[in-house]
Amino acid sequence: MGQRGAGGEGLGRSRGGFTTKLHLSPDGRCRPLSLIVTPGQQADCTQFTPAPEKIRAPKPGPGRPRKKPDSLAADKAYSNGPCREYLRRRGIRHTIPEKVDSQTARLRKGSRSGRPPGFDEERYKKRNTIERPINRLKQHRAVATRHDKRRYVYLGTTTAAALVIWLRT
Repeated sequence: MGQRGAGGEGLGRSRGGFTTKLHLSPDGRCRPLSLIVTPGQQADCTQFTPAPEKIRAPKPGPGRPRKKPDSLAADKAYSNGPCREYLRRRGIRHTIPEKVDSQTARLRKGSRSGRPPGFDEERYKKRNTIERPINRLKQHRAVATRHDKRRYVYLGTTTAAALVIWLRT
């Protein structure tokens, strides 16, 4: 059925205390397409694959819902081999900056390390479409303060706030 304890409820210790992380995949108009709640100590990159996998965008006519974005922009937290491999395998164009330590290690290896990953600065400037829906969700007091004790109730509250965002745009 689910995990027992605080981790099963989406609560966990992090630098900020006992908290929750909200992972989402937005569309180009800053509307949430998928939501995932995890404990605060869980790394962001662990939800890189599940968040886009939950996207189901219905088509205007008949046919299966769309499950793959045209492109993706992410921050340095997602700059690792498994994330980039997942995007390559699914054929999703991506803009993710390379971490400084990864860049240093690649340069130290010389020609054996391969080419640097491509990076489009103009597309990366649009990465704020990820931050803005989070800020919009947190304008709802119940989402920002998380008074809900159960993970599924908090996810429902967040989903209701996301629906309000969709209805207003």
